[in-house]
Amino acid sequence: MADWLGLRGARVLVLGAGGIGAECVRGYLDAGAAVTAVDRDPARLGELPPGPDGTRPHTLPADLTEPGAGAAAVRHAVEAMGGLDVLLHCVGVNDRRPILEFTEDEWDGILRTNLSTAFGAAQAAGRHMIDAGGGRIVFLSSVSGHLAHRKHGPYAASKGGMNQMMRVMAAEWASHGITVNAVAPGYVETPLTAEYLARPGVREELVRLVPAGRLGTAPEVVGPVLFLSSPRAAFMTGHVMYVDGGRTLV
Repeated sequence: MADWLGLRGARVLVLGAGGIGAECVRGYLDAGAAVTAVDRDPARLGELPPGPDGTRPHTLPADLTEPGAGAAAVRHAVEAMGGLDVLLHCVGVNDRRPILEFTEDEWDGILRTNLSTAFGAAQAAGRHMIDAGGGRIVFLSSVSGHLAHRKHGPYAASKGGMNQMMRVMAAEWASHGITVNAVAPGYVETPLTAEYLARPGVREELVRLVPAGRLGTAPEVVGPVLFLSSPRAAFMTGHVMYVDGGRTLV
């Protein structure tokens, strides 16, 4: 896979080291890339596995919701790895409640975590990549950015906003050799969704909505992420790639 993808030696910054983010770190290392991983939880960073040759990712504990934190993470990655070829944004939270139950502060908090952190980091990465002559930016979106899931108001708004922000960035930066895309998983089993899926009837209800008849796994998201991060996707920009077992078909 590594030779075909052309990611060996690529310098990758992964924001968010839990669940799918951790699996993507593993995937990049397996493909021969150098990785800097950022998360506000030092324990998650400490649990990241080494690559097949024993190479460990650079790590940076940081709260990306703080003003300027995304730009600081990009600077740190550039200094640690000597440049930046790929940015992957995997930061996100959800709070499953009806719209009428949210305060404005709670709404703002979710949009800041999910969308504003993506803007700050991608803007900084875009500046660096323009000067460097190209790069890849990938956002972890969601089928909720397309479907009107109940009890997903601020989360869905953040992912829909992310998708449109991604398209504008793609249009503005394409002439500089930068591609900007999103991967939108459907229902995926991760440590972050385990508690919700364990509630009575939830798993069965979600599986019924997926034509494939099952939930996804975090490793199944990694392949599309690596592809969009690679030279193989050099002429693909401004797209949302759904990895959902057919969920958005029904």
